[in-house]
Amino acid sequence: METELIARYAVIGHPITHSRSPEIHAAFAVSTGRNIRYERIEGSLPGFEEEALRFFEEGGSGLNVTLPFKERALALTSRCTERALCAGAANTLGFGPEGIWADNTDGVGLVRDLVNNLGVELQGADVLILGAGGAARGVIQPLFEAGASALWVVNRTRARAERLVAELGVVCAAKSMQSVSWSDLSTLQGFNLILNATSSSVNGEWLGLPDNIFLKDSWAYDLGYGQSLTPFLQNAQQLGVTRLSDGLGMLVEQAAESFQAWHGVRPETRGVIGGLRSRITPPV
Repeated sequence: METELIARYAVIGHPITHSRSPEIHAAFAVSTGRNIRYERIEGSLPGFEEEALRFFEEGGSGLNVTLPFKERALALTSRCTERALCAGAANTLGFGPEGIWADNTDGVGLVRDLVNNLGVELQGADVLILGAGGAARGVIQPLFEAGASALWVVNRTRARAERLVAELGVVCAAKSMQSVSWSDLSTLQGFNLILNATSSSVNGEWLGLPDNIFLKDSWAYDLGYGQSLTPFLQNAQQLGVTRLSDGLGMLVEQAAESFQAWHGVRPETRGVIGGLRSRITPPV
């Protein structure tokens, strides 16, 4: 009797111990009848490329990539999807007959969570993104495709925000996008949606946001997630914002998109989101 081969998958990041991707993909595998092993890999800042390539050399089939390696992941391969090319970052790597390929499922995962799960109206929305790294890169074009009318990118180092806007404006033909520095936040008016794409939810950093960026019915959404309200969501709540969400739904939705790219089938997500949510403190 032949032993069934178990396909190996993983998520790599730094830090990575908090990641819930293994249990998400385990749930997907059960619901779709796949036999896989999915693990966490603690990546090192100087050695990410070697570690990612070694994973595939040792028989790995698919690799999710999280902070701070998404931009570096795209450079590992010359074969990528249009959305990964547009973002200049990848969160999904796979291995096929032609070698390693790259994709970015962050943006579609975010939009599906916002629209399908939370009921956020993106058509005509003004969006503010905090942060200009790989997490921000992956969501900009999908937000415009979903109907956002204008988008601002703010970063402590304004040059990085300016570079992101310039690069995506050329590659993705993104419209109505501006870069601002952190000190400019107090001069901006309210936004329909404020997205936290910084690492503050991982680092426990308090952002000190001004109240002028929020409207009465603004949504505050953190791409990070945790056991309780992230510092960003706590900050928004203290400023009177009532529409709050962490990125747990986005995490599951982008994982489902990765799973479909690897296995050719899209798993159900709502039950997985609900199961995870029941085991952590709700964000609202």
